[in-house]
Amino acid sequence: MTRPSPFGHPFLLGFDEIEQALDRVSKAANDGYPPYNIERVPRTEREPERLRITLAVAGFTRDQLDVMLEENQLVVRGRQVEERERHFLHRGIAARQFQRAFLLADGMEVLGADLSNGLLSIDLARPEPERVVRKIAISARD
Repeated sequence: MTRPSPFGHPFLLGFDEIEQALDRVSKAANDGYPPYNIERVPRTEREPERLRITLAVAGFTRDQLDVMLEENQLVVRGRQVEERERHFLHRGIAARQFQRAFLLADGMEVLGADLSNGLLSIDLARPEPERVVRKIAISARD
């Protein structure tokens, strides 16, 4: 049995991609590692309003992290190599890999990334919405 789609209404035309995006987001939301914050950085005199994603990546170096923009997804990957020559009496910090993806709205711009004190911060520019008004000509077929 298939579940009814909220985008199946006849007035919602061309929203298939949004439904697919929501499905992807709901599947990715179940993984809790690494923890992250998303904050709104207010507009200043020199910079527009931004969004900042901050991920807790303690133990990862800059070389072990990748930040990629793949179509409209921001993908952050972390890869640590397990060191075989070390002998632990207790191991509470695992060397692990992760991938975290964020779906971006059309027009979002990635400004840059910064790693400091175990926190990876990625700044995004939120585009100013452009108001589009267009008159549609009506033709007569008499």
